[in-house]
Amino acid sequence: MMGIFKKANTTPKAHLAEFKFDEEYNLGDTVTVDIFEGAEFVDVVGTSKGKGFQGVVKRHGFGGVGQSTHGQDDRLRKPGSIGACSYPAKVFKGMRMGGQMGGDRVTTQNLRVLKVIPEHNLILVKGSCAGCNGSTVLINK
Repeated sequence: MMGIFKKANTTPKAHLAEFKFDEEYNLGDTVTVDIFEGAEFVDVVGTSKGKGFQGVVKRHGFGGVGQSTHGQDDRLRKPGSIGACSYPAKVFKGMRMGGQMGGDRVTTQNLRVLKVIPEHNLILVKGSCAGCNGSTVLINK
């Protein structure tokens, strides 16, 4: 990586990304928020917060199995039945079950650009962006 930064004649950076531009840029040029001047709406791409392994109630909004009485010992947040009887004798693909949740690449489209502040290299966008505080996002025109 140090060879890439040396060739670009710049100091090492925390994040690297490749972009397509209509204008001509050279290796090592600085891209600022000036390219968003006049843009009314933008798309923001980020990585959503990871939740780890979650059950069906949190992941898919299931209601659990029935009531908390009448012999419902430990099944309050379980999915219930997942398949049919001896035919088709299998669980269909795509059955909603517990599993890994979050940590996905999420694109939020058509967020309004409120203000572009070129002297501080800031862009003010109205709306929610995927990811935790301090995470890196990509902004597309």
